[in-house]
Amino acid sequence: MEATLFYILATILVVFSILTVTAGNPVRSAVYLVSALLGMAGLFFLLKAEFVGAVQILVYVGGIMVLFLFVIMLVSVREVESQRKASRQWKTAVVLGIVLSFELLFFVVRGSDVFRTETISQGLIEQPQTFNTESVGALLYSTYLLPFEIASVLLLVVIVGAVVLTRKQL
Repeated sequence: MEATLFYILATILVVFSILTVTAGNPVRSAVYLVSALLGMAGLFFLLKAEFVGAVQILVYVGGIMVLFLFVIMLVSVREVESQRKASRQWKTAVVLGIVLSFELLFFVVRGSDVFRTETISQGLIEQPQTFNTESVGALLYSTYLLPFEIASVLLLVVIVGAVVLTRKQL
């Protein structure tokens, strides 16, 4: 059952990722990206990384995509569509595509040697009695409380700054 669900989610992720890149309409591209991000969150849930899956949905699908859609709606789409779409960086794209293809081929052929579990250090967080989300929350609110609070204050400042910048002058 898990293997079938993995293949379904992986297919959804690949199809919607390709549609995101190839879509001509920016709004459709954003909707395809939302679908791809939801497929990725499904893979996280399948891997029993509930916290990462929930953050994927809340932050990326809920927050970042709303921001993308606001920008798409505020920018003049007709003006952007009339601009030239092809760029002169096709040589760089071909070189990077070849390099990434060789990396993919390397990991398909030698991937099991590179990612052996014996080579992973034992210094990882190990709490066999707790679940994934509980251990992340315990670390976040105990050991890493100060960086967490600094990040939350920084995000609050950014939100207030965005509201001030976008407010119309009366």
